Amino acid sequence: MSTDTLSHHTDIACKNCGATTQGNYCQQCGQATHLHVPSAREFLHEFIAHYVALEGKLWKTLALLIARPGVLTREYIEGRRVRYLEPLRVYLTFSIIFFAIFKLSGTEMLIQLGDPTPELAAAVADGRAKDTLFGPALPEHADQFERTVGKVKERTSTMHPVLQEKVARFSAMSPQEQRAAFKLVFFSYTPYAIFAMMPLFAFYLKLLYLGSGRRYGEHFLFALHTNAFAFMLLSAMILVPASWSFVVFMLLVWLTFYLPVAMRRVYGGGWTVTIVRWLLLIFAHTISIASAVLTVFSQVLMT
Repeated sequence: MSTDTLSHHTDIACKNCGATTQGNYCQQCGQATHLHVPSAREFLHEFIAHYVALEGKLWKTLALLIARPGVLTREYIEGRRVRYLEPLRVYLTFSIIFFAIFKLSGTEMLIQLGDPTPELAAAVADGRAKDTLFGPALPEHADQFERTVGKVKERTSTMHPVLQEKVARFSAMSPQEQRAAFKLVFFSYTPYAIFAMMPLFAFYLKLLYLGSGRRYGEHFLFALHTNAFAFMLLSAMILVPASWSFVVFMLLVWLTFYLPVAMRRVYGGGWTVTIVRWLLLIFAHTISIASAVLTVFSQVLMT
């Protein structure tokens, strides 16, 4: 009898749970009984397969997520799941990719209070605004951040004394220190703030579709898929050269109309009621994003 045959009939103590078992897998916890230190190639395969998710499932998932709004959510609800990536993995993958690209692209975050400057309006008109929003800041707008801080300082006269003190302390920093503090807090808190808004996004959908019989989990699933698509398209908009204005415009159009199309495909109903619900959802979600931005800015003041 061969050694391999004997190994299948020999009692083995599982190294994970300690249970006595036979065969290639523990009958108690499911861990493999024949273990070895993985090679570099096996480590790489595990990383790609389980964390970056670049397997066959990814392409099927992307095909539905990009080209057929709402179909991926319907597939999951109707029980066809094993052929696609898990919704949470899809969301986390593309959100991580977006923030990584956003950070590495050297994006400058310009905050505009009040009416835009004539120079900024001109940049929007001739297509250079993409450089301001998604790429390096335009040289003529390098002092926009400083002007914004000045306006914030001017409006602190009616604030609570404690907040006035924090604004004054932040204003006393050099422009370089202010930018560094804002960027540090932005990239530290914003991904968590946006992820925390997913349950709220699902709650808005729950309110908008009261009486539809949909469970909250279905709304949360829809939120994960649609926001994963948004992260993916925003990442593409950052990577597309600024000179490709038509491509950027088409991506923006698809990003705008993706959500109502997905809502109608998943939830049903006529176009008129879907558009109304979409507008209400966008309004509520915008308020949530504004609140998150204010929260991030308050963290800057408390640094």
